[in-house]
Amino acid sequence: MLNDKVILMTGGTGSFGKKCTEVILKRYKPRKLIIFSRDELKQYEMSQVFSDKEYPSIRYFIGDVRDKERLHRAFRNVDCVIHAAALKQVPAAEYNPFEAVKTNILGAENIINVALDRGVKKIIALSTDKAANPINLYGATKLCSDKLFIAGNSYVGRDETAFSVVRYGNVVGSRGSVIPFFLKEKGKGVLPITDPRMTRFWITLEQGVNFVLSCLERMVGGELFVPKLPSMNIMDLAKAIAPECKTKVIGIRPGEKLHEVMIPSDDARRTLEFKNYYLIQPDFRFFTRRFKAKGGKPVAEDFEYNSGTNPWILTTDKLKEMMKTL
Repeated sequence: MLNDKVILMTGGTGSFGKKCTEVILKRYKPRKLIIFSRDELKQYEMSQVFSDKEYPSIRYFIGDVRDKERLHRAFRNVDCVIHAAALKQVPAAEYNPFEAVKTNILGAENIINVALDRGVKKIIALSTDKAANPINLYGATKLCSDKLFIAGNSYVGRDETAFSVVRYGNVVGSRGSVIPFFLKEKGKGVLPITDPRMTRFWITLEQGVNFVLSCLERMVGGELFVPKLPSMNIMDLAKAIAPECKTKVIGIRPGEKLHEVMIPSDDARRTLEFKNYYLIQPDFRFFTRRFKAKGGKPVAEDFEYNSGTNPWILTTDKLKEMMKTL
């Protein structure tokens, strides 16, 4: 799929970007793999692991998705774009709302426009569970970004450019995740719990990368992909990580949900179920022909993909196995 192709990844020095780079270089032979990000220190550190001497296809571009001119230069002859750049810390987005809008919304608009101008074939954007029925600014900016990428297909005309979105839940061990926080706190003997009823979906970094790459291969434009994932209660998570620790309930944080929703019931009428994932079809009438040959089974009208009602429960043993990837 990616052999002899030019791939550009925004946010390429983040957790996802580094793992995705590792998988692409191991599995494919791209003509170029462009790591596009705004932090020169992270690029330098990443180049110590993936050097251009060992991997002649790799390129490191300093740039910001807010800068349309730089994107226009970087997208020259690019075949595929994986858009992973975002301001994603919930408290930071609440305190700096204009900055989140500039990166997550205006940055998305820049990528769509430049991709169309440069004739990029496929663009897949990473979303988040927080974009489904958002209650915080980060989630709201990502919902807006998702809508922009899906609608980007309306501007394509007779060209071959296609835009799609991938949405998944909490990544085991990602920065800001509860798992590394619990591992750090277990030495104190007490784990702070926001609410004993809280549940979350879980996925490993490698599973997330594999899902994104599989969606990049199967996408036709306009879809929003959601993987089927196990979920776990926060108390079970705490027991699995530090069974010897006591727990202390501290109350739910601002902008946080009790349960994670990846497909709201309002989207059920447009959702198709496949073996390992769900696909939310776009609302645009003229896109429907794209999905007729794809198969999939419509879900029930009252369906909601919610971590609190998800029948697939993550066991303690499976969680420990997932944590070995850290």
